[in-house]
Amino acid sequence: MIHFKIYNTVNEIPNEWDALPVNDVFLKTPFLKALEQALPSNISSYFVAVYKNNTLVGIAIIQRVQMYLDDVFRDTSNTFIKQVGKGLVSKFVRGNGLVVGNLMHTGQHGIWYNYEVISLKAFLNTIKNAISQLSVYIKKTFNKKVRIIVFKDYFEDDKIHNNTTFFKSQNLYKVQVQPNMLFHVNTTWTNTNDYVAAFNKKYKRRYTTARKKSAQLVCKELSLDFIKANTETIYKLYKQVSDNARVNSFKLPKNHFLSLKTHLKQDFKMFGYFLNNELIGFYSLILNNTILETYFLGYNKHLQQKHQLYLNMLFNMACYGIDNSFKTIVYARTAMEIKSSIGAKPHTMHVYLKHTNHLIANTVLKCVVKYMNPIRTWEERHPFK
Repeated sequence: MIHFKIYNTVNEIPNEWDALPVNDVFLKTPFLKALEQALPSNISSYFVAVYKNNTLVGIAIIQRVQMYLDDVFRDTSNTFIKQVGKGLVSKFVRGNGLVVGNLMHTGQHGIWYNYEVISLKAFLNTIKNAISQLSVYIKKTFNKKVRIIVFKDYFEDDKIHNNTTFFKSQNLYKVQVQPNMLFHVNTTWTNTNDYVAAFNKKYKRRYTTARKKSAQLVCKELSLDFIKANTETIYKLYKQVSDNARVNSFKLPKNHFLSLKTHLKQDFKMFGYFLNNELIGFYSLILNNTILETYFLGYNKHLQQKHQLYLNMLFNMACYGIDNSFKTIVYARTAMEIKSSIGAKPHTMHVYLKHTNHLIANTVLKCVVKYMNPIRTWEERHPFK
């Protein structure tokens, strides 16, 4: 018999959760606890355990997302886009949504199941039942109706796409979103010198120029104590970058980076850039087994161009991954062109989604999602010989 349990907090999660052979730090309790203590104000997490004959055979992370206009639309000089966007979101998206996955990070970090014990079809049907139960709970507890349901971020070769019957039966539509930029480290590279040597002349000059522009800066890893003592500065730098985005579905709380460092310890890295002993930028990384996940960053936008802060961060992320023998570096979405210039390649991703009000055409919802996460025309760069 297959059944499920929903846990509202990480402390309720049974011990066997972490004993599962899951090779994803985003599904382990240290990360889940760090996130629980530092979630954006409009996001809350629920943890679904799927059992077969009382044996844990699958897990899922479902996030309740409250969509508010001030969170979604940031500072922008284009008032027309802002007003049109606000109107669309207000009509079709505003309200509560349930996301199977992690809205705050690119990639499939929402589900795992033991395919030797439970079929994907049975697992998905169980998650569907959990979503239904959560929807009732949210209505009863918060008096909020769940308007949108999303299964988030699947590569084209993910087996989940074989379950078209399930998604059609649930009126879940498949929508392509911005690609995930992945850097697959060349197996012949043993250090950063090999990486730089592989550039063609144009991109080797670009690398050299970027390094010269950052010559005045000191880059070093940030300790837990430093992060704690400089929370305000770190947050202001993050916010300068975050507010520059036209559309964003959340704002990190000030304690987010401190919480991750506290719980993930050496699996969470932050590196800061200092000019005359003043922190002017940072980037963060999550060590996910053989995969290096680039995470949030921030910088002083007035110094970004002069020192090519963003490009140097991308290079440093690649160098860290190569020097520490990671197989893949996940650069996530946005800024695809510049990420391709340092070696990352685009990998198509899809989501499945629906609006729970069947009077609203799901085709309109798909248009809104594409507006909020547009497939941009861009030129892929080819930096290697």
